[in-house]
Amino acid sequence: MGEQAFAPGPTVRPVGERPADERPDNSSGTGWLRFGGTVVVLAGLFTLVMGVTALVKGEYYAVGPQGTLVVDLTAWGWIHVVVGALALGTGVALALGAGWARVVAVLLVGFNALTQLTFLPVAPVQSTIVIALDVLVIWAVVAHAPRPEPAAGGSFEEFR
Repeated sequence: MGEQAFAPGPTVRPVGERPADERPDNSSGTGWLRFGGTVVVLAGLFTLVMGVTALVKGEYYAVGPQGTLVVDLTAWGWIHVVVGALALGTGVALALGAGWARVVAVLLVGFNALTQLTFLPVAPVQSTIVIALDVLVIWAVVAHAPRPEPAAGGSFEEFR
């Protein structure tokens, strides 16, 4: 019998799987930066709620005779309202890919973790949760930052 021409049919793939050339490039760490931005927003909401609670209903927190570590409850509340609001904006910018937001996010969540340490005697569970979220953000942003492009005509190999 003669040769028959073989016409390839459509490629069958499992549902949801894309071919390699159609997959999004995640080598720049954008997924981790979006995750970090989402966690910054979450930590900012926690911080904002804790600050507003301290201002509106200060008796919610049981402050012992030693008080908070550094400032009184009202000052602590205002600090956390401002930090929480800044964290919300920075988290959204980080999730959208703003380059400046990486640096601001690390500085802001680092400061937020320090301010939460001052509130550990008053709200140990909430403060520990926010500190853990802050550390997670620092890791996500620093460990998965996009790698810089080599200068025109140069390469990173020549510096080894």
